[in-house]
Amino acid sequence: MDLILLNDGLYSLVTVTKEMMAGVELLADADCFDLCDILRLHLTKYHGPWNIHVMEDKSGILFGCICK
Repeated sequence: MDLILLNDGLYSLVTVTKEMMAGVELLADADCFDLCDILRLHLTKYHGPWNIHVMEDKSGILFGCICK
């Protein structure tokens, strides 16, 4: 799975690593789209006035995921 991030006008794909998944416990089977939502909640903060999800590590704006 890759995350689609926008940073300084450039879109990039970032592969999800074990470090990104640290602290996430899956109690049931999750498909790729469910996992994308879980990672969005875990890795971002919502900025309401602009309706965007900003990565907590300031690496960009999360636009979505690509499932492999």
